Amino acid sequence: MNTMAEARLQTQKKSSQDGQETSLWSSGFGMKLEAVTPFLGKYRPFVGRCCQTCTPKSWESLFHRSIMDLGFCNVILVKEENTRFRGWLVRRLCYFLWSLEQHIPPCQDASQKIMESTGVQNVISGRAPGGAGEGQVPSHVRKEVQRILGHIQAPPRPFLLRLFSWALLRFLNCLFLNVQLYRGQMKMVQKASQAGSPLVFLSTHKSVLDGILLPFVLLSQGVGVLRVAWDPRTCSPLLRALLKKLGGLFLPPEANLSPDSPEGVLARAVVHATVEQLLASRQPLLIFLEEPPGVRGPRLSALGLSWLGLVVQGVQAGIVPDTLLVPVAVTYDLVPEAPHDTCHALAPLGLWTGALAVLRSLRRWGCGRRVCVRVNLAQPFSLQEYIIDARSCWGSRQTLEQLLQPIVLGQCTAVPDTEKEQEWTPVTGPLLALREEDQLLVRRLSWHVLNASVASSAVMSTAIMATLLLFKHQKLLGEFSWLTEETLLRGFDVGFSGQLRCLVQHTLSLLRPHVALLRIQQGDLLVVPRPGPGLTSLARLSAELLPTFLSEAVGACAVRGLLAGRVPPEGPWELQGVELLSQKELYCQILLLLHLLPQDLLLLQPCQSCYCYCQEVLDRLIQCGLLVAEETRGSQPACDTGRQRLSARLLWKLSGDFTDSDSDDFEEAEGRYFRLSQQSRCPDFFLFLCRLLSPVLKAFAQAAAFLHRGRLPDTESGYTEQLFQFLRATAQEEGLFECADPNLAVSAIWTFRDLGVLQQTPGPTGPMLHLSPAFASRDSQEKLGQFIWQFICS
Repeated sequence: MNTMAEARLQTQKKSSQDGQETSLWSSGFGMKLEAVTPFLGKYRPFVGRCCQTCTPKSWESLFHRSIMDLGFCNVILVKEENTRFRGWLVRRLCYFLWSLEQHIPPCQDASQKIMESTGVQNVISGRAPGGAGEGQVPSHVRKEVQRILGHIQAPPRPFLLRLFSWALLRFLNCLFLNVQLYRGQMKMVQKASQAGSPLVFLSTHKSVLDGILLPFVLLSQGVGVLRVAWDPRTCSPLLRALLKKLGGLFLPPEANLSPDSPEGVLARAVVHATVEQLLASRQPLLIFLEEPPGVRGPRLSALGLSWLGLVVQGVQAGIVPDTLLVPVAVTYDLVPEAPHDTCHALAPLGLWTGALAVLRSLRRWGCGRRVCVRVNLAQPFSLQEYIIDARSCWGSRQTLEQLLQPIVLGQCTAVPDTEKEQEWTPVTGPLLALREEDQLLVRRLSWHVLNASVASSAVMSTAIMATLLLFKHQKLLGEFSWLTEETLLRGFDVGFSGQLRCLVQHTLSLLRPHVALLRIQQGDLLVVPRPGPGLTSLARLSAELLPTFLSEAVGACAVRGLLAGRVPPEGPWELQGVELLSQKELYCQILLLLHLLPQDLLLLQPCQSCYCYCQEVLDRLIQCGLLVAEETRGSQPACDTGRQRLSARLLWKLSGDFTDSDSDDFEEAEGRYFRLSQQSRCPDFFLFLCRLLSPVLKAFAQAAAFLHRGRLPDTESGYTEQLFQFLRATAQEEGLFECADPNLAVSAIWTFRDLGVLQQTPGPTGPMLHLSPAFASRDSQEKLGQFIWQFICS
């Protein structure tokens, strides 16, 4: 704690010095240049450790001890030294020679093994429902199996893989400045693969390029040909045929049919046999846990859950003793495409459409705006160990309507002592073959992995700059350095290093469409965010930094909610610091905000209790200096360790004597009090933390105000479009452009549906939304708005 406090004090001094030196980005010469180094002392922070509660053996054994001694490698930087040959001609053909030297294991056609698998044979012989014994000829069923198998995969072609690697290497060098990979993380994955278990990479999904970039990176590091589970909705038939020859996997449409359908039974049997054959042959598999970019809806992908469920079922069936799961994340300075502006899911990408998109990207990004990419690999962990240990961490849960609705309506004040149950991912056909308990296991495993992937993601310079422009924007150079070091102090990594002025120049060149650069006197440059869509884009970029400060932001908004009824919002900081805040009140307020915020944003580990997270939030607020413990009169001092207080607990007793429990002497939480710190930097930092969550909370508040204006009943998509248009209109009137995001509209509607504000009933064209009786009156709607606004610091 002392080391961290000293480092933070040095950071504050350095930031204040930078702020006194220049408040704007100076273009003059003779300025002192500061190097931004992503290190704390000698080592950089290690990110992405697996859960010590659910996978303690993996946490200890699959950790590479010397990981922090290794540096980075630029995967797309291929020179003469990367080949076995030397010479003038080699320097000009090094890309081609490098692609020829990549080790590609022989890929055998596994169709015969899949045909002979037990599940497929049961369907063919009629021993399973929907088989040939129910009126179908076995030969016809075999042809149907071959057709389904051809839809799922094709044998990878080594020559095509080498040719594609050469072309992709040239394309990536034209598109990106670098593609950085941490050697220590790669060494950790390679060490884990030596155990003999197959590797399953579970990744976030930031760009359509992820499915091409990750196999290329891992193939260049000797992992082998990666089988990628693609989304059939994003690919045309011609592109799908090409991707299958490069190692792609596609789930057939019949697999999503009802369990009673004969076609669904046969397709699911073939898919199960395909995954079992992949696991048995130790081929690495890549699954995307997030929906493709541009798709509205929940964060977790139903298709990704289906593939992960097939892997879990294969391990439980004993096809392989174990499987190692590797969380993966790819972070970009700027994502090469921007599908967020579309109102609906992306149309299937065709082969020629993709080629034209590549040419447009080269033209748009090649003019001095090339970005940096970082591939992050978290610590692998054992799936078998998670299956055994994770179930013991599950407790009772209640819906958001049971937890929060009585408090919103003022019917009670006590928060129930239970966890929130919030599942936003539909159960698809392949998951229906699992038991309900196993379906829950797959969903919570996905949250675990997604939490590790986000925690291991490097924060890029564009995210830091966008956050400063939106929520701070005081001393650009000094605040950039301060925010970088604060990110490192919290155990998150950054994806950049170098001289501060060069970093700011590079970042502003990337953000040029979203900011205005105004030259003022003495050659200085003033940076101003562009109103309208520019602010929306900056808010989307700044959301990448939210996981770093999420605990402190939740705590700051909870403190704001406590002070809302006591001190005027415009009251001075000194007046707010007079108020005493009890630990019990802080716990309750943090719990209310945790229940309100969606699971897609919080990404809490399923094994972590909300009450443990409340204590973590409180510790973070004390650690960063916003809260100071206050000793009240008549209370026992928190630092008092005298014998009179501890003797009753520490006296030795006979073994088996349970007459006196330690919990009987436990000091009640309401006996501890805190007040806001009066340090000079605290008001700005407190406001900064509150503003990090303001886009989500303000979108929810606008959705509450829209309840009496919207046209209900309506379909979910129709009401989402109504709310999105309302957010855009409000942004034009009040300047809240960071809230005009269709994903925030979806989150608000889904949260209100879980809260019981909106109810869903079947209709002729699908499920219809309408107001519930509890929130039909304007008084109830105003209570909902007041409940949300208490956490917002304007």
